[in-house]
Amino acid sequence: MSHIRPTFTVESVTSGHPDKVCDQISDAILDACLAEDPYSRVAMETFGGHGLLLLCGEVTTKAEIDASAIARSVYADVGYDPNALEIIERIVRQSPDIAQGVDQDGAGDQGIMYGYATAETAEFLPKALVQVHALTKGLERLRTSGDLQWLRPDGKAQITVINGKIRSVLVSTQHAEDVSQHEIREALIEHLIRPAIGSLRGVEILVNPTGRFVQGGFDADTGLTGRKIMVDTYGGLIQHGGGAFSGKDATKVDRSAAYMARYAAKNIVASGKAREALVSVSYAIGHPEPLMVSAYDERGSDISRSVRNRFDFRPKSIIKELGLRSPIYRQTSSYGHFGKSQLPWEEIVL
Repeated sequence: MSHIRPTFTVESVTSGHPDKVCDQISDAILDACLAEDPYSRVAMETFGGHGLLLLCGEVTTKAEIDASAIARSVYADVGYDPNALEIIERIVRQSPDIAQGVDQDGAGDQGIMYGYATAETAEFLPKALVQVHALTKGLERLRTSGDLQWLRPDGKAQITVINGKIRSVLVSTQHAEDVSQHEIREALIEHLIRPAIGSLRGVEILVNPTGRFVQGGFDADTGLTGRKIMVDTYGGLIQHGGGAFSGKDATKVDRSAAYMARYAAKNIVASGKAREALVSVSYAIGHPEPLMVSAYDERGSDISRSVRNRFDFRPKSIIKELGLRSPIYRQTSSYGHFGKSQLPWEEIVL
């Protein structure tokens, strides 16, 4: 039985969405620490809204970083005015109670993580998820290239599939005040939606349903690290253990074990052993051995033994096999953590 139901909706957001701005800042701080000290322990949360940015977390590192300067740089990269932010830092060292378990190569937290892959696309992800990310990435490309100069950084996209066919496409994008709704709709259909989706016959197209989206980003809304976990993973089509990724170093199994589960699932599918694979793993804080490693294919057949025999889910082993002490994380913090060939957990080894 397929893990993907025939009727569903998937969502993506642009790098200028308030939550994604926060994810990028948290991961940029993580990368800066790892660049100087690969054994840094980082758990960063960023909150922003209405001119205020709060950088809060636990960081144990030999690196000398300026978290506020990093945050302003990311904010400018995304397309906003970095001078418009008041920044407050509350960054302390990691709790010694957590550290004593991690120091023994144990998991940095308890929890459940999932990894998934399907042969449906070259990215080994569901086709609709690939398409919805293409819509939001396309918004950024059209904005930064200057092709559509009235585009602004904030935006979202959504695709609804009913009985296996796309029935609706929704794009909401921040825009300049002096552009009409008609121009926005026509331009996005021509330059964004049709190229990403293909034939639009029978597809309902919704563009900025309220009719106006001038105020965006932190001016209109708040953002928080880790609040787009479905966008980061499988679009809500696959179970999620609830742990966010961004801002966490690889001793936090919320992140590293989810990457390893994806790595295992993708390799199973890429090797032809299944058309779909769903891998799940769970941990106790401070324990190096996972409490569970489970895997099933699209028919519901248990393939757990073959996964356990090939893939080592102990945190130290995950970090070593995937090279997770490198400063590679900011690139994950927009448009999904999976399906990007340059990332180590996307490598095919079987």
